[in-house]
Amino acid sequence: MTDQKNTQVDENEVPKEGQEEQKYMRKIRSFVKREGRMTNRQQTATDTLWATMGITYKEEMLNFAEVFGNDNPVVLEIGFGMGKSLIEMALNAPEKNFVGIEVHGPGVGACLADAGEAGVTNLRVMNHDAIEVLEFMIPEKSLSTFQLYFPDPWHKARHNKRRIVNEAFIENMRHKLVVGGVVHMATDWEPYAEHMLEVMNATSNFKNTVEGDYAPRPDWRPLTKFESRGHRLGHGVWDLLFERVS
Repeated sequence: MTDQKNTQVDENEVPKEGQEEQKYMRKIRSFVKREGRMTNRQQTATDTLWATMGITYKEEMLNFAEVFGNDNPVVLEIGFGMGKSLIEMALNAPEKNFVGIEVHGPGVGACLADAGEAGVTNLRVMNHDAIEVLEFMIPEKSLSTFQLYFPDPWHKARHNKRRIVNEAFIENMRHKLVVGGVVHMATDWEPYAEHMLEVMNATSNFKNTVEGDYAPRPDWRPLTKFESRGHRLGHGVWDLLFERVS
C-alpha cells in the first residue's frame, strides 16, 4: 500500500503565480546589518530611555510638534553610528530638534546612554531602515536640515547600486525638506564624493551653497576621532552643502 503522505502534495508548498519571482526578489539595501551584542550600559539605556527618547517605527506620519513639544526646526541624520557627534550637535543647538536614525542596536544604545548622561532633551532616535522611515514617517516639508555623514561608500563597482545617495533618494528627501532647507553630506571616499556631487548637480531643485564643488567643514559638524586620524594620515574629507530651492 502506498503511503499517501509521500504521494500527496501540500498545496501550501506549491508556488502560486508570481510567488516564485517574489521569493527571489531582494530589496537592495544600503547597509549590512551586523548586529553585535549590546553592553549592559547600552541595554540599560535602551530599556530605560526608549520611552522618552526613542521613536518606534510604524507606518504613520510623525507630528514633530507633538514629539518634541515645540515647533523648533528639525534636523534629521541618517547613520549616526555611536551618536557622539549627533549628541554634541544637539547640545550645541538647543534651539533645534534632532532626529537620528541608525540600524545598529548597540549604536542606538550607546547614543541613548550618552545623551541621557549629558541631559540632552532635544534628541530622538530610531532603530530602523532610514529609507522606510523617510517614506512612511517623515511628513513633507517638515525638515530644516538633512545630514548624512560618512555613509558606506560600497567601493566595489558591482556594489555601487547599494549606495544610499542616488537620484530617487535625493528626490524623496527633497519633499521632506522645507524650501530653503539644507542637505549636508560628508565622505572620506573621493569617488563617492564625486558621485554625490554628480547626483546633486543633476537636479535643478537644489543649489550648491558654496562657490566651487565642495564646502569646508562647517563649525556645526564635529570633527570625529576617525576623521582626525584620517587627516593625520593625509586622507581627504569632502563636505557637500546644497539648499532646496524648489
